[in-house]
Amino acid sequence: MAANGNAPAASSGTNKFFEDFGVWKDAPVLTGSTKFEPLPNVKNIMITGGAGFIACWLVRHLTLTYPNAYNIVSFDKLDYCASLNNTRVLNDKRNFTFYHGDITNPSEVMDCLQRHNIDTIFHFAAQSHVDLSFGNSYAFTHTNVYGTHVLLESAKKVGIKKFIHISTDEVYGEVRDDADDLLETSILAPTNPYAASKAAAEMLVHSYQKSFKLPVIIVRSNNVYGPHQYPEKIIPKFSLLLHRRQPVVLHGDGTPTRRYLFAGDAADAFDTILHKGQMDQIYNVGSYDEISNLTLCSKLLTYLDIPHSTQEELHKWVKHTIDRPFNDHRYAVDGTKLRQLGWEQKTSFSDGMAITVDWYKRFGEAWWGDITKVLTPFPTVTGTDVIASEEPVEDINEAMVVDSDDKMTLGKKRKIDGTGAQQAVQA
Repeated sequence: MAANGNAPAASSGTNKFFEDFGVWKDAPVLTGSTKFEPLPNVKNIMITGGAGFIACWLVRHLTLTYPNAYNIVSFDKLDYCASLNNTRVLNDKRNFTFYHGDITNPSEVMDCLQRHNIDTIFHFAAQSHVDLSFGNSYAFTHTNVYGTHVLLESAKKVGIKKFIHISTDEVYGEVRDDADDLLETSILAPTNPYAASKAAAEMLVHSYQKSFKLPVIIVRSNNVYGPHQYPEKIIPKFSLLLHRRQPVVLHGDGTPTRRYLFAGDAADAFDTILHKGQMDQIYNVGSYDEISNLTLCSKLLTYLDIPHSTQEELHKWVKHTIDRPFNDHRYAVDGTKLRQLGWEQKTSFSDGMAITVDWYKRFGEAWWGDITKVLTPFPTVTGTDVIASEEPVEDINEAMVVDSDDKMTLGKKRKIDGTGAQQAVQA
């Protein structure tokens, strides 16, 4: 268990998170690169979801960069995608504490705020996997909306001085190829249950700022990638599958694009907003690296030295199945406002991918324990347990033709199981 933390829950479902097999001791300690003059009115910072992916980068960065200025409390319920390995390197740091708690539990939130005299909150904790939101959307509303409400009400009661709410670029909805990048003032038009829950949470944050003068900042970021990301998301999942020499499965034709930001640059963005951001403002965190899912697969194959120069070779490793109920073609935000505070994207996509793929080759198989179930095409989650998908997915690879714009035509369908075995079926 992390240093100075409260006692773990006794249930066997969470005890697995406290087992320490030592893999973290061999891993590099990864943080951002920014450092500012410490703020006199900030001392005790609570970071919700601190054992998760993006938040753990900020936990490490603030703990190690400001050892004599800030006390960092990582607050996490240890959901299926969390790992204490993400912050175990901090266990001997006097300014770090882990609190095992759930943001939907008002008594745990209040206890943490009062026990540690919290003055600043970074709110990262959320259900964030879009695929899961199509099947278990209630959990997204409960955590992302009700959990945010609990945190806001508790923050109001204790007089929090800074409440920095981490949202997503997905609240804006789909952006056309020929449209301008979206500013912070753009209308919110979410298109999936996850994005809708994050937009609803933003409305609550805004209401507490207006009604109760709670000092808040909202941050909307592009997709973040890098080491420590649970392998349900495309880059770590596909890296690990291809490293196992197993094929990957893409939704649809693979043409949707996303902008990717390396986690170290994201940590710098949050550090910049903490020290230079203005209260009651919204900041986009925007990357310039936009890439289609299909091109991303090609790059991963290159990094892992897997031949894919012909269509036959590519289709051996990249399978295509029926798309999501709705899949936004692209997101695109304008990050000028944050850049005016001095933040900049320092890590190129090629450099960030090289670091990421290498990290997963070295540590990905052991970091979260057995990950075989989450690497199946479309797993589900029950409590803290990942359930492997059992139904075969339809492969619409055959007779695809890819042109220079990654556009495809679809022909015969095939079914594939979790190991990549195929059985031809007629379209």
